[in-house]
Amino acid sequence: MALLVLVAAAAVFRSTSFIPAVVDTDEGLYMVQAREWLSGGWPLVAAWDMHPVGAPAMFALAFLAFGVSVEAARLLGLICVAATACALFGAVRVVGGPRAVGIAAGVLYAAQSVLLGGLCTNTEILIAPFVAGAMAIGMRGAARAMRPDPVAPGFGAVAVAGLLIGCGLLVKQVVVPEGCLAFALLVGPALLRGLLPWRRLVAMATLYALLCAGPFLAMGLAYWSHGWLDHYLDGSLMAPFRYALERIPAPEAARRTLAAALLLGFGFAFGLVALLAWRPREAARPLGLLTGFAALWLAVASAAIAAPGFYFAHYFLLWLPPLSILSAIGIWRIALAVGRPGVTRVAFVGLVGLAAAQAWLVELESRVERGPGLFLPDPVREVSAKVAAAAGPGGDAFVANYHPSVYVISRARLSTRFPFPAHLTGVFEDLSDTNTLAELDRVLAARPRAIVVDRGWMHTMRPEAAARVLAALEAGYDLFATVEEYRGPVEIWRAR
Repeated sequence: MALLVLVAAAAVFRSTSFIPAVVDTDEGLYMVQAREWLSGGWPLVAAWDMHPVGAPAMFALAFLAFGVSVEAARLLGLICVAATACALFGAVRVVGGPRAVGIAAGVLYAAQSVLLGGLCTNTEILIAPFVAGAMAIGMRGAARAMRPDPVAPGFGAVAVAGLLIGCGLLVKQVVVPEGCLAFALLVGPALLRGLLPWRRLVAMATLYALLCAGPFLAMGLAYWSHGWLDHYLDGSLMAPFRYALERIPAPEAARRTLAAALLLGFGFAFGLVALLAWRPREAARPLGLLTGFAALWLAVASAAIAAPGFYFAHYFLLWLPPLSILSAIGIWRIALAVGRPGVTRVAFVGLVGLAAAQAWLVELESRVERGPGLFLPDPVREVSAKVAAAAGPGGDAFVANYHPSVYVISRARLSTRFPFPAHLTGVFEDLSDTNTLAELDRVLAARPRAIVVDRGWMHTMRPEAAARVLAALEAGYDLFATVEEYRGPVEIWRAR
């Protein structure tokens, strides 16, 4: 029954995700990669990115199950959020926490997942069920080793946790810190209590490392068998390393972190109550253990957010799983402070509902205020319709500085293996081992049937790239249509 409640909560809170065509531009790239993969063009070869191939693999599975569409991508996100909520419930229960706290943690995660760009199916949403599942296994191992009749973890738990983290790593390497924490929780307390011989620990660590690396290595072997190992290593390993070498200034990082924390204000406020209510004498009790585990998880998630150096809003979604557990504990503490059983239950449900409603109302305000797809036409779908008409059946298109999901919605062919504009015409052109200006010249010389230029986003293009695109439009294209975006007009040009 509890799991059904969490699935229903995820469905309700994420129902608005099916309205807009675009919430975050990144999602469109995974859609393009998945579509190309299903047509025989592998990610990083036919469609390049600076991440491993786990995200397009999950999108491809969703497209196979539900059809190639924005709605299929959002349904994938809903499934991942529901799975994460259930894993958080499991994490609370295996430590011995109250059933109500577990349900509250899952509900709060589902509600807050619509913030910070989480309404779309981004990588942080995709990796969450794998990480939360591994952390639940780690917490169970720690709790069992810390009880009066301690039990050491077995190889089965290590294997499942390692495989879960390995699947997460195939989506994004940011999983590494949390993967290390999951293993430390699983074996650390048992080692400290003398339940785990060193030779057995080494064997477990070896197994865990192999399973964490296994999915990435297996996919690399598949690319090697096709002669594409260089593409695989460049996009999934070297590009993230190059990306991490660049960082935004510390004041800007602090500003973005504070903004994200304020948006999750209720979560942090209730989480702070949980931390302040913790007492050393309760450290070995279920709620005390759970508070400590969640606080440690939150600290490690913060390190994972900081590691890439750019602090984009969706990075802060890594906070949500541990913060949801802490928030649920804080609300439980407040409700217990009321002192009367009947009022306690009402207070607990009311505070959980308040925190969840606040997050959802922020999302609803955004949908209503902006309005695309709800009260106003959706400009991305309008642009896609115009691109389909300009390119014609089977025609190709080039999205110079707009959302890559246009390729999928319009069913236009790619004109470049760099469908994400930031990687070709934008500021992240140095992440690949390709000369992007030469690639841009090749694309424009091939004269794609349609070119999309967002006049409101011209500042996202490098000056030399913008000059090349505008010169090509003047020389060989006619303005086919214009669609109004909130930041300015989006132009669709058709080859003469």
